[in-house]
Amino acid sequence: MTAPKGKNYRWLIVTLLFIGTVINYLDRQIIGLLKPTLELEFQWTESDFGKIMSAFSFAYAIGLLLSGRFIDKVGTKVGYSVAVVFWSLAGMGHALAKSVTGFSIARLSLGIGEAGNFPAAMKAVSEWFPKKERALATGIFNSGTAIGVVVALIVVPIIMQNYGWQEVFWITGAMGFVWLLFWLWLYEIPSKQKRLSPEELNYIESDKDDIQDQVQSSIKISWAKLFTFPQTWAFVTGKFFIDPIFWFFLFWLPSYFSSTFNLDLKVISLELMIIYGATTIGSIAGGYFSSQLINRGWAILKARKAVLLLFASFELVIMIAIAQFVTDKWTAVILISLAVAIHQAWATNIFTMASDMFPKEVVSSVVGIGGMMGAIGGILFPILVGYLLDLYKSANNLTGGYNLIFTICGLTYLFAWLIIHLLTRKSKRVELVNT
Repeated sequence: MTAPKGKNYRWLIVTLLFIGTVINYLDRQIIGLLKPTLELEFQWTESDFGKIMSAFSFAYAIGLLLSGRFIDKVGTKVGYSVAVVFWSLAGMGHALAKSVTGFSIARLSLGIGEAGNFPAAMKAVSEWFPKKERALATGIFNSGTAIGVVVALIVVPIIMQNYGWQEVFWITGAMGFVWLLFWLWLYEIPSKQKRLSPEELNYIESDKDDIQDQVQSSIKISWAKLFTFPQTWAFVTGKFFIDPIFWFFLFWLPSYFSSTFNLDLKVISLELMIIYGATTIGSIAGGYFSSQLINRGWAILKARKAVLLLFASFELVIMIAIAQFVTDKWTAVILISLAVAIHQAWATNIFTMASDMFPKEVVSSVVGIGGMMGAIGGILFPILVGYLLDLYKSANNLTGGYNLIFTICGLTYLFAWLIIHLLTRKSKRVELVNT
């Protein structure tokens, strides 16, 4: 069935999800940009910063597990609203912190709230899009992760130059409440959305799997049952091993450029804007690529795994090149831009696999489980990063520490792909039964 011309309310929904994700990543990225300032004011070590990041990851893990199930129970509209209120208040709370402990508590609160973003967004995509458009829709809203960072690179220096670091948290934290007004006004599930045309509703519900989902909509499945499916563990693998790498890009890249290339983070950084802006291209292109393979007749899971393997191979080559050959700032910008773009292309397809393999009634729960495991990886990885950087810093070779970390990251994508492939060789779409 072809898309109805001029009937595009579903893309307005994606726009809302995109802006929500922009605000989500704006709020979480701020501390990375303020790291040099806060290190001077509070005398933090790299390990102190790693512990603060791990506090966020710990809370994010718990929040994802709880929010996924919560959103499946109360619905996308209410669940997303609760998450935005929680994380916006937590973002403002950073302004009150005075120590490592204080910032850790603020990051814990932020992690719990921000965990609701992706389970809610993926559930909305599964509700509003037929399968052939889901990867593109996911790529569009997921590109908000990059735009949020770019916005932070612009907004944070401006506020810092005119006010102070506390005001950065107050002002950016308030943005979530503005977005919430539009969300409450514009969002409903398709069957209840009065602004939606009958033609577009029929198109949204045209997928065979969407019809199967409707048949299964009355089926109740226990949360624990989801852990028995190999499809769940395939999604978990993609999140556990790869999510921490993107958080490394988010939280340590500013410091990497500051220490390695003497980049001044108190002014707007063109270098970092280029890098994080590149993730937008990767996110959308990654979704578009696998969607095109499906449109050409590829089996859905085969298409997703093929592009994952391609991206993993490219990522290994690029990461090793960064570690072994980069001594020039702009060479680093180019290679790291490619690396983060490919990462987002990978992430988009992993997210979409959740809605490919599971009915929409449990998508948020599955995304929450996978996100929780990604956050657990995020708890462990910053501790390792902080330890390695402190170790190399003591030897006056901080750049060597970063190069080792880049190499580890590059190898991880292929390792994760291999596990995903083995878990999904004989898998098909999950069909629910009452438990």
